[in-house]
Amino acid sequence: MAASPPLSPQGRGEHGAPVLRLQNITKRFGSLTANNAISLDLAAGEIVALLGENGAGKTTLMNILFGHYVADEGSVEVFGKPLPPGDPRAALDAGVGMVHQHFTLAENMTVLENIALGTQPMWRARFDRVAARTRIRSLSSDFGLAVDPDAVVAALTVGERQRVEILKALYRNARILILDEPTAVLTPAESEALFKTLKLLVAQGLSVIFISHKMAEVMGVSDRVMVLRAGRVVGERRTSETTRAELAALMVGEEIAPPQIRDVPYGGQVLVLDGVSTAGRSSGASLDNASLTLKSGEIFGLAGVSGNGQAALSGLISGTETLRSGTIHLFGDEHRAWTTREALQLGIGRIPEDRHATGTIGDMSVAENLILESYRSPRFSRQGFLRRDAIKEFAREIIADYDVKCPSPDARVRLLSGGNMQKLILGRALDPKPKLIVANQPTRGLDVGAVAYVHRRLVEARDHGAAVLLISEDLEEILTLSDRVAVIFKGRISPSSKRGERSVRELGELMAGHGLEAAA
Repeated sequence: MAASPPLSPQGRGEHGAPVLRLQNITKRFGSLTANNAISLDLAAGEIVALLGENGAGKTTLMNILFGHYVADEGSVEVFGKPLPPGDPRAALDAGVGMVHQHFTLAENMTVLENIALGTQPMWRARFDRVAARTRIRSLSSDFGLAVDPDAVVAALTVGERQRVEILKALYRNARILILDEPTAVLTPAESEALFKTLKLLVAQGLSVIFISHKMAEVMGVSDRVMVLRAGRVVGERRTSETTRAELAALMVGEEIAPPQIRDVPYGGQVLVLDGVSTAGRSSGASLDNASLTLKSGEIFGLAGVSGNGQAALSGLISGTETLRSGTIHLFGDEHRAWTTREALQLGIGRIPEDRHATGTIGDMSVAENLILESYRSPRFSRQGFLRRDAIKEFAREIIADYDVKCPSPDARVRLLSGGNMQKLILGRALDPKPKLIVANQPTRGLDVGAVAYVHRRLVEARDHGAAVLLISEDLEEILTLSDRVAVIFKGRISPSSKRGERSVRELGELMAGHGLEAAA
């Protein structure tokens, strides 16, 4: 792999002197070195993308910048002045702002109240709401962040909430903005609007650190890319002089082969939902007269913005959601619904949306988590007693077959990285070779290496005849893997189309609800 010429001086180029300088940052947690002598410069009006696998040290580095952690070695300078370690308020006062992947907004408060919260006393007479509203409207106009200051946050779309988060940072006079997975829950149109806003921001001198797992976005929005692996800087490239393949290889230490998707004939109908509505036990929208047909030997991709009924659909198939109306046919037989235990007996494997909250139990061991759904089987229990040796042997097989990096079957799951946790869930779901797999956001928050692994396993299951329902907010993932694609919006599912029949823009419009009635 040919190396790009060194950036000299680092990060300056035509942008001028650094506004942020991290020098030789080292942070240790016991025997683990999370950051190892990392240096990063950021220039005015520059966008630097920070890439790395889960556990590479990105979050630790940002926590040091914001004062949540104190570095064991190294220093942080903002606009040429040392930043006091371990002082989040000092970072904010110095002009550093951050938009987190999971928004930190009070839903029962207005946009104005959320933005002004913490900047001055809000419930006293001296809080000038008129001045605050005027400033918010000015910032909204200047940077294309249209939002009503008097709207209650609970009534806003996901894209509007992100605008509020950015306005919060700008209202506090942020001149350095860190964006952590900023498009994870946005439609393509909302992502495009965000990128237009970033161009306006950097044109006026704001500097941005852009953390993302989406290579296309990194290539499209950044000036420079820094790659971390195992706590070290392993590469720095000008974006115009590198490729997605090179950056992916830097992240994981080897070339990553894309999944091989070959056309295979569909089998018979596995699952048919006809006019299905649910009782609303799951978070987000309920299913509302939803219909779909899933066949063996196919990956059916369901795209949609979070909260539009994906949880209800996944819960209905997995046995945790209640059917209110409509009919369900599984393998040709009509069902009202089934329990989670019955779902497993029927040959349904599930990869839940949240690997921490519903996919695993953090304080239980790897081995215990692997048998959570099958501990009653004769393989793992006899006369009411668990067969510990058989359980550990099964755990060792899954650890080896699915390349789970963990010390032993007895290790606590909460100590595993997100990617390794997801591999564990994959092994548990796919080892019985289910006939129907519900994969809900299977690669959310994973790095490019873990994503490729998950994709490969899902394609293998499909090639062996399983029907795979892939529920994802990532259109690139949907379009890469799916044989057929549909969109879910407010609990309704659009008619499906074959791979390549609809463009990204058309699917994005459907995800936003535009044209869904016409598509139906």
